[in-house]
Amino acid sequence: MSTTPLSSSGQASARVGIGTALPRVDGVAKVTGTARYAADYMADDGAHPTTRNATHPTANIAAHDLVYGFIVNSAIATGRIVSIDASAALATPGVLLVLTHENRPDLAPLDRAWKDKVAPGGMPFRPLYDDRVWYSGQPVALVIATSLELARHAASLLRIRYEPTPHQTALGEVLHTAYPPSTEKGGFDPPPPPRGKAYAALAKAHARVDAFYSTPVEFHQPMEMHGCTVVPASDGTYTVYEKTQGVMNTQQYLTRVFGFAPGQVRVVSQFVGGAFGSGLRPQYHLPLAMMAARELKRPVRVTLTRQQMFTFGHRPATVQHVALGARRDGRLAAIIHEAVSETSQFEDYADVTVNWAGQIYDAPNVQLGHKVAKLDVYTPCDMRAPGAAQGVFPLECAMDELAVTLGMDPLELRILNYAQRDANKDLPFSSNALLECYAQGAERFGWGARSAEPRSMREGRELVGWGMATGAWDAMQTEASARAVLDASGRLRVSSATADIGTGTYTAMTQIAADVLDIPLDDITFVLGDSSLPMAPLEGGSWTVSSVGSAVHAACVQLRSRLAEILQTHGGVAFANLDTETLAATMKIRDGRVRLQRMEEDSEHNSDEDTAASIALADLLHSARLRELDEQVTVSPDARQKQFSMGTFSAVFAEVRVDEALGEIRVSRVVSAVGAGRIVNPKTAANQVAGGVVWGIGMALHEHAQFDHSLGRVMNHNLAEYHMPVNRDVGEIDVLFVDEHDDVVNPLGAKGVGEIGVVGVAAAIANAVYHATGRRVRDLPITPDKVLESPR
Repeated sequence: MSTTPLSSSGQASARVGIGTALPRVDGVAKVTGTARYAADYMADDGAHPTTRNATHPTANIAAHDLVYGFIVNSAIATGRIVSIDASAALATPGVLLVLTHENRPDLAPLDRAWKDKVAPGGMPFRPLYDDRVWYSGQPVALVIATSLELARHAASLLRIRYEPTPHQTALGEVLHTAYPPSTEKGGFDPPPPPRGKAYAALAKAHARVDAFYSTPVEFHQPMEMHGCTVVPASDGTYTVYEKTQGVMNTQQYLTRVFGFAPGQVRVVSQFVGGAFGSGLRPQYHLPLAMMAARELKRPVRVTLTRQQMFTFGHRPATVQHVALGARRDGRLAAIIHEAVSETSQFEDYADVTVNWAGQIYDAPNVQLGHKVAKLDVYTPCDMRAPGAAQGVFPLECAMDELAVTLGMDPLELRILNYAQRDANKDLPFSSNALLECYAQGAERFGWGARSAEPRSMREGRELVGWGMATGAWDAMQTEASARAVLDASGRLRVSSATADIGTGTYTAMTQIAADVLDIPLDDITFVLGDSSLPMAPLEGGSWTVSSVGSAVHAACVQLRSRLAEILQTHGGVAFANLDTETLAATMKIRDGRVRLQRMEEDSEHNSDEDTAASIALADLLHSARLRELDEQVTVSPDARQKQFSMGTFSAVFAEVRVDEALGEIRVSRVVSAVGAGRIVNPKTAANQVAGGVVWGIGMALHEHAQFDHSLGRVMNHNLAEYHMPVNRDVGEIDVLFVDEHDDVVNPLGAKGVGEIGVVGVAAAIANAVYHATGRRVRDLPITPDKVLESPR
């Protein structure tokens, strides 16, 4: 297979680094179809495209050896499997294997072997472990055949008898059983202790809002469905092409579960067609595919159908109580935010849902609480802005309700209660540009022209509403490694075992490298998505630029310093008289040569060939007895970060138009003003925020998993009935980034924008719907029937 070009054309001569709006360097590969995803690899593809000269362990396996798996899912919500008759399937020509709990291979017996890096507390799910059925849609068999169509047909021939038991899938029925969740899951911070006496302050407040809100289950539906291709080699090693947000997490999981030796499994994930949290944990298709590949000693591909995408982790349903009390002047006296979210019977999943209330606003009396309740469903999982997307919705709606009660402008109320420091942690912010987000977002939107009275703005048969909300997300950094290799031709190869789930990682890392070394983008290749590369964390939480980007920056700085030393020692008289700091600061690499930037002034009169202050990299490295320069570094968070609270903030303004007779809602425009530190690529960053806005529109108006609780089953498990925004549902989206300097968050000063785009959008839309109609909807999604109901 030919090498996939991951460079941006037309940028060969100009210096293009951090802060430049560039198209994606991987864009050509994606639009021309040369980008390979997990289910695109054939067994004889040869060298992996991101390791251009590496010998691929599967190169000698013929494509016709590839076989296909189809997963059979349970037809009941809870109970046990009485029997599985696979005789008809196995008698079908071309069917090679039917795996069930009765004939699966022996695997790791202890729970800890099945826990991946972000597993919550409890017992991890093990597919085909025994005859117990935990939830509707649980995998109960895997059929392997010579074609996908044959495997799917053979799966329909299985005869499975069940013994069902009573089940519960309605969160509202089990609220009384809720309990504080385990804190084992990384990233879950339990609510801080109460500050003051919130309920007493609420009772004495001049103005109060006290209400319940709910958000439904939302399912992951990225463009690329989950799947993998597992390829065994004759030496007992395996290459796994997997849709994942962390190749190292996946590799570690497979090694522990199957008892492989270190290095026996290599995980590759060069391109991911959207993941948004669904790829943080290994999904059940992965161990099933590995079981089959190890049993048959043949390459196996297992992919999920769109319907099966509804049978694993999801955004949990929540029921939330928010109460706000304010003084006569609008200053908050009390904040109460309590939530109950769902989890499975076997694991203890929880999002950070309520903590935001104590961070965004300044109030002397705050009480926050979060509990979970067990249902007969699969364990929920992280979904874009986990916790914040659900938790900020009721908080920001309640702030809007409080503004109405006080007769204040909703924006003025938020500005009045702006928090100068994070009271949850009792720490100052490393930076917080929220006030600028309010000001610039309001100006761009035209908020000053808003008529305060509900139902007072109209165009034709449509009521017009304007609403706004605050958004917040954490700014995080974690340990990461990167390697930078400069060859004799002047080409730079930078690598890290991170991912690009559509966020623009390829582009951002290429720009960071170009910025440090002053090398044209066309001469830089960034390599990711391979567990054999330098260590990187999962791509999630908006920390990839902060973490991996800092490692790339450090590796390139180190390489630049070393090149300066070699240039001074082996570059000749023109460089020997300059100190290494000057050389490092002024040199540039073009067309395989190192030269000083000060030469640009004489470029019309001097060529590289006739000047002493220019040298071919090949000659320089030869003089230093080197073939290439190779630097690898590991970067960890600075200890100084512990002295601050680090966050990303936004102000979201939304305009809706509501058909008064039909209740149909259109989001005609959204302005999102974001303070996210230094923006590496304004184009891809704005693209991420705009995508988050679309998610927020879906959360507010469309997405809703419909359960038949008598069956314990999701009934709208398809894209015809599980509604998500399409082009016609999305109006104008205007994204602006507020200038924000932060030298604490990481060496780059970048905070990440993957999550912040969705936070607050649903609330801004809900508040706009109220402004348009006078109807307050507290239960998402906001559908026409709710808008046409009597005012609440």
